[in-house]
Amino acid sequence: MARSASSRTWLREHENDPFVLRARREGYRARAAYKLLEIDDRDRLLRPGALVVDLGAAPGSWSQVAAARVGARGRVVAVDLLPVDPVPGVEVVQGDFTDAAVADRVAAALGGRPADLVLSDMAPNISGIASADQARAMHLAELALEFAIEHLGPGGAFLVKVFQGAGFPEFRAGMLRRFASLATRKPAASRGRSTEVYLLGRGPRTAG
Repeated sequence: MARSASSRTWLREHENDPFVLRARREGYRARAAYKLLEIDDRDRLLRPGALVVDLGAAPGSWSQVAAARVGARGRVVAVDLLPVDPVPGVEVVQGDFTDAAVADRVAAALGGRPADLVLSDMAPNISGIASADQARAMHLAELALEFAIEHLGPGGAFLVKVFQGAGFPEFRAGMLRRFASLATRKPAASRGRSTEVYLLGRGPRTAG
């Protein structure tokens, strides 16, 4: 099947993207690694020995970054509906983290410890219907937030990708209620035309 003009344009941009080229040189599975690297350089989230959960981990670039930075004393639990090829220092749980059986497997992987950091770079499969895609993206962010509140320990942090649009102000207000501090990050590897930003909540409050 012939590719559309927009598809060909995207492929050209992707092939020439400096972060794509850098990821290939440096062994990361996706250019998204540089988003987490930049945020962590600024906010110092990935401490040696930390326990990290990476929601929506496939193909695994954020887990690669996290495992390298928490070191041998740390632990990274990667969760995704899709298979994730093995990453040294990462335990992969395949499935929907909102499913009870999968949630039990994630809890077992955490070993009874609260997480120090929950990461979510999740995004829905794009349908091309902007309002539906935005609604699905915000729903994923809400699910990740509820997971984080349930599993983070005191002083923990939650980093989540969201898209500015319908539902974003309400989600941000909800995070302000649930965390002691909230920051917005737009790393250089996030394409300028994209509405994506990352919200970083630190110090989870009890639900209420």
